[in-house]
Amino acid sequence: MDVRRLELLRELSERGSITAVAAATQRTVSAVSQQLKVLEREAGIPLTERSGRGVILTGAGRALARTATDVAVALERADALWENFKSAPQGEVTLTTFPTAGQMLLPGLLTAIEALPGLLLTCSDLDPLLPDFADLTPDFDIVIAHSPGNLPTWKERGLAIVPLLQEPLDVALPEGHRLAAKTTLLPRDLVDELWVGVPDGYPYDRILRQIEVANGSPARIGQRFVDNGIVEAVVAAGHGIAVLPRYTTTDRANGLITRPLSGIRSTRQISAIMRPDRAERPSVRRVVEELRVEAQRFQAAHEGLA
Repeated sequence: MDVRRLELLRELSERGSITAVAAATQRTVSAVSQQLKVLEREAGIPLTERSGRGVILTGAGRALARTATDVAVALERADALWENFKSAPQGEVTLTTFPTAGQMLLPGLLTAIEALPGLLLTCSDLDPLLPDFADLTPDFDIVIAHSPGNLPTWKERGLAIVPLLQEPLDVALPEGHRLAAKTTLLPRDLVDELWVGVPDGYPYDRILRQIEVANGSPARIGQRFVDNGIVEAVVAAGHGIAVLPRYTTTDRANGLITRPLSGIRSTRQISAIMRPDRAERPSVRRVVEELRVEAQRFQAAHEGLA
């Protein structure tokens, strides 16, 4: 079987439609369809079937798509071995991150990469209302993601996962709040408080769900915002309290204070996730290595360990 056709089948399994595959691979829809038909003839069994106005993979198609991933990983490993013999990692690596991770990690990472001739790192920031950060991995070499832990879907999709740091999530209060005298807060301290929340499913929102369970009562949420800067401003103005990340929240300078939360697991895991074949590229491996070093340095500095 032709490796390029196998790659198209893999793209279809991840992107979900022939139109999306055509756009991603800069082919026409008819060209993609034709190549998939050739692959199906080579396989000798149906790999796709009609579903509504599109197509989906059959069981055999899904199995072959997984094989295509194995082939891609093996090819990247072979290329990586050869590149290690030839020269230092080089080429372009694309990375996307959510805003607060970019604020923490990108300045130091970009400084480290600038010292490596031939390696170009192109970064962007996204915080999409997607069901899963893994949906970005077809379009970027490295995706910096956050979650309460490694999501099961990441492993189910066969992604490479590199943990970077665990960041505590604290309770933000306006200065002068009745709870400001406490050094640590328990869920019971927060009963009947008005919250400034985030969209459903975001990591901070899961902390609120845990508080509700611990208290046996629903949290009162007045507003919901994606942007942490807006949340900080609204809390500082006295319109509620919020869950915010420890390392990037502006404490006191903007009229708010933060307190750690005890009694529930109030952290988020920040990880780099990648397609497994891209994770084998020397250039990507080097960027991830520098990313891990920067994450460790940043966390040590902010936890008073450096």
